[in-house]
Amino acid sequence: MFFGKEVKVILKDQAKEAYLELKKRTDKESITILNSIERIRDILKDNPQFGDPIKKELIPNELRKLNIQNLYRVELSNYWRMLYTIEGDTVEIFLFVLKIVNHKEYNKLFGYKE
Repeated sequence: MFFGKEVKVILKDQAKEAYLELKKRTDKESITILNSIERIRDILKDNPQFGDPIKKELIPNELRKLNIQNLYRVELSNYWRMLYTIEGDTVEIFLFVLKIVNHKEYNKLFGYKE
């Protein structure tokens, strides 16, 4: 609950695919990242604004096309990142996880040089 509202954390599109792919694997890195995702999901249910806000002008075009109005970043284990947006009304807050990516994919998404 956040300010009396229920928070639902929903994995969408690429984030859901990445999560399911990680669940198929049994290597130590995948297990560490999955544990990190689960820990962050619990934190976000209590505080949806836990992540670092991304400035509107820095939101990647790929996500702007989806009409994303706000974007937050959370660091996961092994330099992975989780990107999410918040939508809500007077009854509940929906937190949509849009991307779960490794450091290289994150840099590419935001146009950072290696």
